[in-house]
Amino acid sequence: MSNTTALKVALVGNPNCGKTALFNLLTGARQKVANYAGVTVERKVGTATLKSGRTVSVVDLPGAYSLTPSTPDEAVTRDVVLGRRADEAAPDAIVAVVDATNLPMNLRLVLELKRLGRPMLLSLNMADVARARGLQIDVARLSAELGMPVVETVAVQSQGHAALLAQLEQQSQWPTAPAVTSEAPSPIELQREVRRILAVAAPTAMQFKRFNHRLDAVVMHPVAGLALLALLLFLMFQAVFSWAALPMDAIKAATEAAGAWLTTHMADGPLRSLLVDGVIAGAGGVLVFLPQILILFFFILLLEDSGYLPRAAFLLDTVMGKVGLSGRAFIPLLSSFACAIPGIMATRTIPNWRDRLATIMVAPLMTCSARLPVYALLISAFIPERHIGPFNLQGLTLFGLYVAGVLSAMVVAWALKRVWTKSSYQPLMLELPPYRWPGLRNLAIGLWERARIFITRVGTIIFSLTVLLWFLSTYPAPPDGATGAAIQYSLAGQLGQLLQHVFAPIGFNWQISIALVPGLAAREVAVGALGTVYALSGGGEVADALLPVIAQQWSLATAYSLIAWFVFAPQCLSTLAVVKRETNSWRYPLLMAAYLFALAYAASFVTYRVALWLGS
Repeated sequence: MSNTTALKVALVGNPNCGKTALFNLLTGARQKVANYAGVTVERKVGTATLKSGRTVSVVDLPGAYSLTPSTPDEAVTRDVVLGRRADEAAPDAIVAVVDATNLPMNLRLVLELKRLGRPMLLSLNMADVARARGLQIDVARLSAELGMPVVETVAVQSQGHAALLAQLEQQSQWPTAPAVTSEAPSPIELQREVRRILAVAAPTAMQFKRFNHRLDAVVMHPVAGLALLALLLFLMFQAVFSWAALPMDAIKAATEAAGAWLTTHMADGPLRSLLVDGVIAGAGGVLVFLPQILILFFFILLLEDSGYLPRAAFLLDTVMGKVGLSGRAFIPLLSSFACAIPGIMATRTIPNWRDRLATIMVAPLMTCSARLPVYALLISAFIPERHIGPFNLQGLTLFGLYVAGVLSAMVVAWALKRVWTKSSYQPLMLELPPYRWPGLRNLAIGLWERARIFITRVGTIIFSLTVLLWFLSTYPAPPDGATGAAIQYSLAGQLGQLLQHVFAPIGFNWQISIALVPGLAAREVAVGALGTVYALSGGGEVADALLPVIAQQWSLATAYSLIAWFVFAPQCLSTLAVVKRETNSWRYPLLMAAYLFALAYAASFVTYRVALWLGS
């Protein structure tokens, strides 16, 4: 291979060994990393450029414990490494990434990869942590025993990949062992060989303590551990309202000032209405909730990076087993708090198809970040900002809504187990990571990516839909002599009047009915749609004051009904498309949309009627 030919390198290793962090460092990408297994479920490709100018195509593969896959994500790794995919060739070389603090587990896969007879290099990742904890590894001896170059890497440091880059420059000189075609060794034989290698290269590795057992005795206690988990989640939702007040007020003041400036300096007409009633009242009305979303993800990223979340999975394993979910469902369901799409994709780590399907069907019931703007708007409008002791009542309400989502998922999973899937309980087998101090770099990248995704959605999907909704809400113009608001005679107004016949039994007016339609593309669009519809309904003066307007015009029963609707709201179209891709059938996304609509309507109906009966 010439020096100018692009080199294709695959990063292969056990789950949670730092492959994706190393991939990000090599390529400048910003893929999600976390201190638990199951984050990477698809192959990711990036490009690195060496000092010589040579280009390296780097492929980040899902974590695998063996080349004999037990889950769909492990099958992806096997197929790419062996060149079994019709759409891509096998990699030119393999970089086996191992956790330096967990060599007894990680080296078994390295020995399997060596049998393939490919050019290989071993990346001894987290080498700094191993040294800091007193684990001595003779790198030269390890290289000699394995018959491949071995380099130390620290994927969380800016220059932690320098030795790896230097070796990639010399890839053509890596030794290549002949491929072995005999029967693969058993796990016992592999472990015996690992022990032999470590006895001469890292004698203390077998006795190395990776865990803080005193801390785990509390964190994973069946009573104290659950109480700690509840407390952490409770404080997290308190902070979403308490900490976000100042930045939200600043964003709101900026949008109000922009609307007032345009109203003052532009002549009345369609363009001013588009900018003030469409863009600012719509997209700007959603942007104000960015601080709350970032605070929520700040806590989630802290819990991920620290290694706490897999322990929470073990705590909840028994509960999840009783309702028909595998303990492995915890990570996909947790991912669904950000968005149901990565959560559904993460179900590939569940080996049993029935368990995987049950998790896919209940993942949308987790309260994704797209619901947060709707909840925040309604809570701010209808729940007083009072304190019950040290606790904020609005934060308590938000915590309750997240609990409602989790409980509803458990009930649906229980019903699926007894009526449809009828699967047996599969005990959770998950490797616990050691505790770590959250990395500031990963934390900053995670928050930036979440902000970028949200702002991109505001600037593309939400902006486009609010402009379209403004057009449909403005045209055709009202007839001569019309007495009502112009929007009532528009296409959107006529659609809202038709939909109101369907949604009137659950307390929704025609404005809410209109907002639910673009909400099918992205749930948070409903907030922007309400801003646009009420701005046009009120002659434009409410573009900057949606919250007090709905507080005045809606009954408490209607507000509660809409909150109940969004606990179960039918999925956005992109999520249904992912369900179709993951199940290879339209049956399951259609079934998902139908049952979620039925649950949402039933919950809103009961909530609305009970609230009316109680005098709301």
